[in-house]
Amino acid sequence: MSKTILLAGGTGLIGKRLQVLLRKKGYSVRLLTRNPKNKGEYGWNPLQNKIDDEALHGVDAIVNLAGEGIADGRWTAERKRLLVRSRVESARVLREALQRVGAYPEVYVSASAQGLYGDTGEEIIYEDHPPGRQGFMPECCVAWETAAETVAALGIRTVVLRIGIVLAREGGALAEIIKPLRLGAGGYFADGKAWWSWIHRDDLCAMCLWAIENPQAAGAYNAVAPHPVRNIELVKATAKAMKQPALFAPAPAFVLKLALGEMAAVILNSNRLSAEKILAAGFHFTYPQLEPALEEIFKSKTVEVQ
Repeated sequence: MSKTILLAGGTGLIGKRLQVLLRKKGYSVRLLTRNPKNKGEYGWNPLQNKIDDEALHGVDAIVNLAGEGIADGRWTAERKRLLVRSRVESARVLREALQRVGAYPEVYVSASAQGLYGDTGEEIIYEDHPPGRQGFMPECCVAWETAAETVAALGIRTVVLRIGIVLAREGGALAEIIKPLRLGAGGYFADGKAWWSWIHRDDLCAMCLWAIENPQAAGAYNAVAPHPVRNIELVKATAKAMKQPALFAPAPAFVLKLALGEMAAVILNSNRLSAEKILAAGFHFTYPQLEPALEEIFKSKTVEVQ
């Protein structure tokens, strides 16, 4: 009998692909969604304290990717509250529902983000590095991971993935890099020297599977490929993979801060994360190097401006 996975946040860039890979491996997948329409979909709205408890019966694992998009709007005070609440409340609603149902899954996998560390410059960052002391992202990620710890406190094996820059043509940072490149302009940020810790979307989904299937996996892991690159290198490698000639020019930091406000930190911060812990735990990357990862993403595909 196949195991049942409950997926929260299954309609986003990562969740859509994860659904496909889970089903390919023979798992039964249930989705938590605000608008359930199909078989296997269950209603919930964490911000309204609502969830269909039926979704939790007989579940072997929960993967929680839920949360409002970090870059989907300017960081007003209200927006920042929503970004934190959407993450914290999703874990709280799941935890309380599990307690009501009284049947706990084997494992709870929660997203987090490399933003926990703040701007760390040239330093190589391991999982025991303390959270950043300045900026919104460390504050958000601390609240996010604290919420996951309340699920772990129920005695459920819990894995927290501190996700770097997810590479996929359909969205995220790569889709934004593609847009000017299609016009022959390669835009990098500030001096382009900030470290970007990245991961191919399929490797991230495989990491979720690994967390489910590996009973020794627990705690926090940097969910990034073993070889981070500088921002300018990623832009140039993307142009090469697209076979797109381009002129490369910087977007000055002060312009980005004027345009994006506090959210500019997401692209200006330097994060050189180590993947040593998850490698030592036995995870295998299909795309450890940037160029092959990008080649796979753009292979025989038409790149369109979103």
